[in-house]
Amino acid sequence: MAGAPSPGLLDYAAGSSAVVLLFIAYVVYPNTILQYGVWLTIFTIWMAWFVYYGTKWMYGVDEEPS
Repeated sequence: MAGAPSPGLLDYAAGSSAVVLLFIAYVVYPNTILQYGVWLTIFTIWMAWFVYYGTKWMYGVDEEPS
C-alpha cells in the first residue's frame, strides 16, 4: 500500500469549513442550540471527509490512470 495521499482542495475545504462554523458559533453568535447544531454539522463533514480520504488512500481515486 502506498503512503498517505497529499491533501487536496476538498481536504482543505473540509477543515476550513469546520473552523468557520466554530467561529460563527462561538464568536459571532454564541448560542447553545447553534453550537450543538454546528458540532453535529462538523461531525457530518468529518465523516464524509473520512470516507473520501480513506477511499482516496486505499484505492487511489485521484491518481491518473496509466
